[in-house]
Amino acid sequence: MYPPSRKDFISLTLSDPHSHTYNNGKHRRQSCWRKWKQLSRLQRSLILFLLALVLIFGLLSFPSITEQWRDYTFLWVFLLVSPRTVDRLEVVRDAFRHAWKGYKDHAWGHDELKPISKSFGEWFGLGLTLIDSLDTMWIMGLKEEFAEAKNWVEKELSFNKNVDVNLFETTIRVLGGLLSAYHLTGDQLFLEKAKDLGSRLMPAFKTPSKIPFSDVNIGKGTAHPPRWTSDSTLAEVTSIQLEFRELSRISHEPQYQEVANEVMKLVHKLPGKQDGLVPMFINTNSGQFTHKGVFTLGARADSYYEYLLKQWIQGGKTEDHLLEDYLQAVEGVKKHLVRQTGPSRLTFVGELSHNRFNPKMDHLVCFLPGTLALGAHNGLPGDHMDLAVQLMETCHQMYTQMETGLSPEIAHFSLQASDGRDVVVKPADRHNLLRPETVESLFYMYRFTKDTKYRDWGWEILQSFNKYTKVSSGGYTSINNVRDPVNPGPRDKMESFFLGETLKYLYLLFSDDMELLSLDKYVFNTEAHPLPIWPSPPK
Repeated sequence: MYPPSRKDFISLTLSDPHSHTYNNGKHRRQSCWRKWKQLSRLQRSLILFLLALVLIFGLLSFPSITEQWRDYTFLWVFLLVSPRTVDRLEVVRDAFRHAWKGYKDHAWGHDELKPISKSFGEWFGLGLTLIDSLDTMWIMGLKEEFAEAKNWVEKELSFNKNVDVNLFETTIRVLGGLLSAYHLTGDQLFLEKAKDLGSRLMPAFKTPSKIPFSDVNIGKGTAHPPRWTSDSTLAEVTSIQLEFRELSRISHEPQYQEVANEVMKLVHKLPGKQDGLVPMFINTNSGQFTHKGVFTLGARADSYYEYLLKQWIQGGKTEDHLLEDYLQAVEGVKKHLVRQTGPSRLTFVGELSHNRFNPKMDHLVCFLPGTLALGAHNGLPGDHMDLAVQLMETCHQMYTQMETGLSPEIAHFSLQASDGRDVVVKPADRHNLLRPETVESLFYMYRFTKDTKYRDWGWEILQSFNKYTKVSSGGYTSINNVRDPVNPGPRDKMESFFLGETLKYLYLLFSDDMELLSLDKYVFNTEAHPLPIWPSPPK
């Protein structure tokens, strides 16, 4: 049936005195509905919340209403304004947009935003925040922001510059970010940039021991250790493998995987371990551990353990030496480093220094519950999951026991039952850098258990970030003192990992789509960049 002509429309209108009013009313209703749909879910929830308050106060103003109806009204309002009705995904998106606004306005193309002074900080001059954020924007569906960032990568990002970069940080943030952007989008631009960077990082491996130098000049093609030592930290040399291995697989250039695998093989057979635990430093000349007898799962060693498991998963669970080292390390952790607090029996992971136990735990160690849970999901012993559950509670308490609801960088734990509180924070350790490790583990724990308490804990953390670290003009800032809600002490720095990791893991935690970066299809590098699990080789 053809639509009515203009003549027919005039005839219809003249024959029906109510049609003009009807059509106008219908148009207004459609217009209102379109405007309602244009609001974010958070805005709609707030409007419904206000309407609910008006309704309840209106009902309460009439004494003739029975108590039974009042009870029903209270129940209805409670259900309406329950935290679960708030679109948590949209709140995370809003947080990202706010952080991105500050970066775009004041630090575009630079490494890091300084949100208080509305300026920027430069580390390597490689647009760290922008590249770290590419896959986060893609996952969140922020198409406009992603397109702007991609345009910068295409036209402005160059690795042909005389600058020293840290091998580890550049690999996990920039190479990892480019590789994940390539896999999510299929855009060859990101692969070509990744191949260019990978080739420029290779001089770091030209050492007598094949243990890479910590620093490499990507323009000159030279590499060197830090000025003060010939050592590299163990975490740095053993947490580049996921990225280098994947670069070889998709570029069909085997040298990247070869140099990365060689490091793991050397560390596998080195003396100086204690029940699978490794020292924090390794010498690039001798290839031997240094500073022996000191063991931690915190800074300088943490991601070694993480990458043992994740490389095994990445490669299709075929590399037995990686699994062997991981399982032995977990047993070493349980034997030497796991303790419980005196007051509340919280399980934590401390440090060992020449057989002396120190009840100190970096926030960085809160990666461990998620890693243990990932191992259990992939068929490793069930007691790994038991330990993960206990440690997740402790990492949660590191937030809830602070006045701002944010964790300190380092916590010390009380071993005596007579001590007043479980978590003790020294003045030098009270800062919060917007780190991701706890929300990272919450994401894993929710994916594997579906226990909604993990989502609720993540929601509390996000609210605390918004309350104490959000800068009104754009961006978020690390703070000096998580114990002082009145004056938390902004540090004027937004780390790239806040957008690349913290907000990404919060978004994935709140998403109901379990196939969004399925943990049976992707493995996350230590900067939260998803890389595909390799297809199983034919049998």
